[in-house]
Amino acid sequence: MDINATILGQFIFISMIVITGLSYYLGKRKTQNVKPTTFIGFLLSFMPPLGLIFVAVLALKNDVSNNNASNV
Repeated sequence: MDINATILGQFIFISMIVITGLSYYLGKRKTQNVKPTTFIGFLLSFMPPLGLIFVAVLALKNDVSNNNASNV
């Protein structure tokens, strides 16, 4: 079986976009540090299994309460 490098590269590129986007979205809701969370998700997206584990951990984390919204 021959593995085509182009298909592998496209798979990693698409997973980069998806995992980085999910890391940003979940980082806004689940953490107070959005930029480092997004950067870690971006780095882990180069190895899709690790990126998926990172997104799963973020998804299972409790939401951060926003105290500023309740004062408005």
